[in-house]
Amino acid sequence: MVLADDRSVAGAVVLSTCNRFEIYAEAPSVDDVEAARSTIISTISEYSGISEQSVSSSFRTHTGQDVAEHLFAVGAGLDSAVIGEREIAGQVRRALIEAQGSGAASGSLVRLFQAASKTAKDVGAQTALGSRGRSIVSVALELGTDISADADWSRKSVVLFGTGAYAGATVAALKDRGCTDISVFSSSGRAEAFVASRGGTAVSAAGLAGALGQADVVIGCSGSDARIDAADIERVRVGSTSPLLVIDLALSHDFDPAVGLLDDVELITLESVRAAAPDEQADSLVQASDLVREAARAFEEQQSARAMNASIVALRRHTQSVLDSEMERVRAQHGCTAAAEEVEFALRRMVRQLLHVPTVRARELAAEGRQQDYEAALEALYGIDVAQPTGPRTAASPESAQQTAVFPEAEPTGDAGRLSAPDGVCPADPLRPAREA
Repeated sequence: MVLADDRSVAGAVVLSTCNRFEIYAEAPSVDDVEAARSTIISTISEYSGISEQSVSSSFRTHTGQDVAEHLFAVGAGLDSAVIGEREIAGQVRRALIEAQGSGAASGSLVRLFQAASKTAKDVGAQTALGSRGRSIVSVALELGTDISADADWSRKSVVLFGTGAYAGATVAALKDRGCTDISVFSSSGRAEAFVASRGGTAVSAAGLAGALGQADVVIGCSGSDARIDAADIERVRVGSTSPLLVIDLALSHDFDPAVGLLDDVELITLESVRAAAPDEQADSLVQASDLVREAARAFEEQQSARAMNASIVALRRHTQSVLDSEMERVRAQHGCTAAAEEVEFALRRMVRQLLHVPTVRARELAAEGRQQDYEAALEALYGIDVAQPTGPRTAASPESAQQTAVFPEAEPTGDAGRLSAPDGVCPADPLRPAREA
């Protein structure tokens, strides 16, 4: 991933589907959030050829707990055209796997996406949304069946554009309905590999016009820039007397909306699917939304607690260092005697008691989002400067790690959330004797 090579971005995961494009990126510190956003915008501009101003105006950037709530809602299918749809949960998982495979996912992003997958499972198991088994693809095909003169899919010839997740789900749904004549076209040249694992017949650019001329159904799942115009369909359908059903499942539209105005052509779009999708029971949707909000709140609290660990560890290391210095003087004066061991035992017990309240307060302040207050107190009272580990794959220490999620305006919402701190594990006995270390 190109973004992962930029120092202003500590990690990134791209969630890209036919109907969604979201970038979750982690900046090394709160001061780097704008730089991270600028990097994302300029990278998209460079690779797309679109001006930075146009790209910037098409995306939203958010920070805070909203990112977790948004991603959890997306993974659970609450932000889809068909509420509770199934495909998106798998796409969220695959987005993380791809980012991990390229080395782009930071530890914080991994935890965020893993929590999103868990939340999606919880919503599916604890609400009626999971039992409906609906998807954008299934609703689209059902709608196509309703408006088609022939409801027997086993006799239909289908041309499919795209080789992504929705294309795979579409092939599976078509096969479930008995359709075996499926031709696949990919402008990126991935059709051969796709049909090798999914089934169907790959169509080349040279053979596309002929396939479209003989098709009963054409389904778009690619979201490519090469939109098919009404004139293109009209030209390849010259001489055909059979009706054509066009199903456009791409957010950016694989087909010109004017296709639906042609004679003997029926056009189904995402808007059609959304209108035809059954209304979910209000109580199920409320329950699912509550689960998502609670999961996002719990996740943010966990992240805040993790963020405070570095401060707690720094305080304990400082105290351990002072204690070790004192014990060196005791041993230099009294040697390794029973008296020296008694002094060490008493000092360690006293220090544990002294650290109890600061440790408890650290957790409380973390829950309130006041990590910086705690760090400032440590520096003012003890001269402790909490370490700020940075790196292209490492979340920053407390209060300095921010996630930036950038979303296109076409999406319903956009979010991003603050995550922080690599683990600071506090031992059960925070002041172990040196001989046990």
